Amino acid sequence: MEILLCIDDTDNLESPGTGHLAEDIRHNIEELYGAKTRRITRHQLYVCDDIPYTSHNSAMCFRADIGPDTLDDIIRYSQEMLLAHSAPGSDPGLCVAVADRIAHREELIGFGLDATKKVLCKDDAISLAGRTGVHLSEHGGTGGGIIGALAGVGLRLYGNNGRFKGWLKVDESQRRMCADALCRAFDIQQVRTEDGGMVSGDSLISLQDKVKTVLIDSMSVLLVVQQPDGSWVNAGRDVVRRY
Repeated sequence: MEILLCIDDTDNLESPGTGHLAEDIRHNIEELYGAKTRRITRHQLYVCDDIPYTSHNSAMCFRADIGPDTLDDIIRYSQEMLLAHSAPGSDPGLCVAVADRIAHREELIGFGLDATKKVLCKDDAISLAGRTGVHLSEHGGTGGGIIGALAGVGLRLYGNNGRFKGWLKVDESQRRMCADALCRAFDIQQVRTEDGGMVSGDSLISLQDKVKTVLIDSMSVLLVVQQPDGSWVNAGRDVVRRY
């Protein structure tokens, strides 16, 4: 079965970020329970003085294929990881959803989209989790991280919000490649322009600075920009940060 697992608000200004803990959980459930996971996406939530957060207010979510008899163990293990490794002063939340068992999917997606632009409350998250049939639990502090954890699952389910955690590891020999070769070399499903246009597989692309992919149509997509001379380069951070 496929699950979506999301955590939020596990860090403080001195500790490693929530993405590091999500990566540990992801790696460990592969080792312990034979899960096959996909890359973590970072989902930027609403930044407002009325919302307590560490520095960015972002949730971390990944998909995983697991054995049906390991679901409860994976939830329990993830809870133990949050209890053991969340930073002092944080308000950790965990959400785990079985993809084909989610009821009221559009409502869950709407909650995620709302979380990017306005203040939401715990009671709404708890009520929605009950209606949609997903696991939602808090693990310290105020437990406010359940809002972001539920929203992150909704946004990953939506498939058009978020950027993949980490930078692509590009060596100098890979700094200029055709689109097809890029997709084969890295975890990239498509190469697109910022306005959604498709780039042909034989188009040469120059990779500059740090390179990151974003979540579009539930795929890992590299955004590129055409230069005045007709060549292509990966989009800069200002574009990537919009996802």
